[in-house]
Amino acid sequence: MSARAWIAALLVALAPATSIAAETIAIVAQDATALRAGPRESAPQQAQLWPGDALEVRGERLDWLQVYDHRRERAGFVRAAQVKRVVLDKAEAPQLLAVLRFLRDTQGAEALAIAYAAAYLRAAPADAIDAEPFDALGSLADRLARRASARQGKTGEAALAAQLEVVAAYGVVMNGIERDGHLQLCYEGDAWRRVLAMPATPEQRARAALGLTRHDCIDAAMHPQERERLDEARAELLERIETTGLPPLVKNRVQMRRAGVWAGIAYARQRQGGQAGAAAQRALDALAAVDRHELIDSDEATYADAAVRTAASRWAADAGTAPNAAKLGVLTTPGRPGETCVALVDAKHGAAEPLLRRCTWGIVWAGSASVSPAGNALALAVQPLPSWRELWVFRRAGTGWVVDVLPAATGTPELGVIEFAGWVPGGTHLLAARDAKIDGRFRRSFELVRIDTLVTEKRADRPESLAAFRRWQDPRWTQRTVALR
Repeated sequence: MSARAWIAALLVALAPATSIAAETIAIVAQDATALRAGPRESAPQQAQLWPGDALEVRGERLDWLQVYDHRRERAGFVRAAQVKRVVLDKAEAPQLLAVLRFLRDTQGAEALAIAYAAAYLRAAPADAIDAEPFDALGSLADRLARRASARQGKTGEAALAAQLEVVAAYGVVMNGIERDGHLQLCYEGDAWRRVLAMPATPEQRARAALGLTRHDCIDAAMHPQERERLDEARAELLERIETTGLPPLVKNRVQMRRAGVWAGIAYARQRQGGQAGAAAQRALDALAAVDRHELIDSDEATYADAAVRTAASRWAADAGTAPNAAKLGVLTTPGRPGETCVALVDAKHGAAEPLLRRCTWGIVWAGSASVSPAGNALALAVQPLPSWRELWVFRRAGTGWVVDVLPAATGTPELGVIEFAGWVPGGTHLLAARDAKIDGRFRRSFELVRIDTLVTEKRADRPESLAAFRRWQDPRWTQRTVALR
């Protein structure tokens, strides 16, 4: 297909679904604009129009325009002051692009800006169109989807619903994903794929890659093999983005997204029995490349998200084995298909007759095993989900052994990691670090936990605020954790 034919097909896809043949159109600029049966306020209302609606101009009477709404298939009159007349001619294309640039960063004007983007693509010569309008279109559609997914009042919900209907007429597709009874809207991404398919600046390409690789736009119910293929494609796309020369803000966002994606790949590869170390190390390297001094307030949560995802799979990058423990140890053996069984052993109790045996569908990071100096407990990291890691605590109870699970947080698993951070002399307490997303907010804590009950006795936001953490941090944890970021 020639470049001109490709651009022509592109314009058809992005034009309103019922193509407007006239050279002059009217773009609605005000909320709840009335389409009336006659050129007066007392005339019956035919429809209610919203910013971004495009109308064919058929005439003018005093301060009213006679128009036809192709989307609703209705004719009528609108106040001239409530719309902006646009001439779809190449001479007007630069002015349309200038308006698009002005509206691009205006919160709440996404549908209106998308209308100007479509008008520009209709008016501009095919050989003059570059990646800029598609970059703007992708950013606007993504922002509208985020706004529509957030909680709104009844008035705001009505306006957003109207805007979504308006942009749908321009070929902007939104996909819905259900999460915990809430609908998450995500832009389908056609404009961003076009940015990547044509000459574009590094910043435009980076924005497109970020828009196409969002974590929250992946269906949690996706089959694991499909998810693995998707993550591999996301990683490949992100790796094609050259970060040298990018603004620090955008570069940080690319690195944070890389960290989260590669951490998920490490989990998937480990589950399949493959080599996960390189992927986990790539996630750690990407997280380390983030310049914390160049993060804006709104990116702090994004960084916390990337850190938790990376921490969940970080043991895959540890090529070493667990410290030699003469008193206790763990052995892993296959259980049912996809299952791993953990046997607690010592010098007198081997794999045939272990002290305790428990199976899990999660990934058991045997190299994370740590034995208390008193020999009465063992801590082990187990990862049941790509972004969720738990702590198994084997402990002596009377003459036998039991194992309990310390979750990263209570409630529905979303994002969370709990790490063993050290043993307190005396055999009564252990140190733990939690990092989890709870009710949409990230919370990090450093805790002193009783071994016999697994109850948290003391908690602090920083490790230096707990005397036990200052004195008894495990060197392996201090060296490898990302909780001390």
